[in-house]
Amino acid sequence: MKAVLCKQFGPPESLVLEDVPSPSPGPGEVVISVKAASVNFPDVLIIQGKYQFKPPLPFSPGSELAGVVKEIGADVKNVKPGDKVIAVTTFGAFAEETKTEAARLLPMAEGMSFDVAASFMLTYGTTDHALRDRAQLRAGETLMVLGAAGGVGVAALEIGKALGARVIACASSDDKLALCREHGADETINYATEDLRERIKALCGSKGVDVIYDAVGGPYTEPAFRSIAWRGRLLVIGFAAGEIPKLPLNLPLLKGASIVGVFWGDFTRREPQVFAESARQLARWYREGKLKPHVSATFPLEKAADAMNLLASRKAKGKVVVKIGG
Repeated sequence: MKAVLCKQFGPPESLVLEDVPSPSPGPGEVVISVKAASVNFPDVLIIQGKYQFKPPLPFSPGSELAGVVKEIGADVKNVKPGDKVIAVTTFGAFAEETKTEAARLLPMAEGMSFDVAASFMLTYGTTDHALRDRAQLRAGETLMVLGAAGGVGVAALEIGKALGARVIACASSDDKLALCREHGADETINYATEDLRERIKALCGSKGVDVIYDAVGGPYTEPAFRSIAWRGRLLVIGFAAGEIPKLPLNLPLLKGASIVGVFWGDFTRREPQVFAESARQLARWYREGKLKPHVSATFPLEKAADAMNLLASRKAKGKVVVKIGG
């Protein structure tokens, strides 16, 4: 089988496509014929050795996939060969076949395409955990989403609306903000051309925003946090801008506000029952048409590096997918 391999830590251009042996499942494991894999920001970090988890070299990147169960190991009861499944794997998805724990699989919803299925769980799972569990977002509150046109950003817009919040989308271009409006944004801010704090004040008055969903970091976090409401919550999702911001700690003190970390991967392992409830809620919202993953670009397996560069450049809207199987 063919797989994209990271043989040394470096940029996407350092990846290679090679023939490797097909994996065999051990007890509790399955082998999946991969049909599609989405690109996520941690994939860009992990090949550079900048992620908190470093797989042994060589490895295939790619953390989220959809495909068909090819083979099961001993003691596997929850799936069988031929089942269509979603998997979040940390690495290994940019390959024609991959092996993972059976317990980490979720069934694909009826009528869901492989492209959409591969774009669903990591972004929507992260966001549901962030908004419902960590922020306790309530109907009538104001949610502001930084980097709102990205994969997790679009998920935050849709889940925020499903929860009854007023949603403000922030992005760096007018075409990205147009996409945000298509996915439910009530108001928009172009932080490349508008003063973020002044625009928030115009939209929210002196009260500010109740919840800030921040997947960007960099220069936007502090001005956004300075505009947070009393008892507001800043959700730390990631740092797509590249810089980890340093907030003066008098700011949360003055606003009675919280800085809340969101680490979905560890959450799924530490709290599997809560994660299972989250997955069921996401499936319900998808069936009701409230969640509509946006796949903006697809690439063949041999162009996986181009897909990763598109995401790393912050030019992507919604999700970028590597198509693998037919």
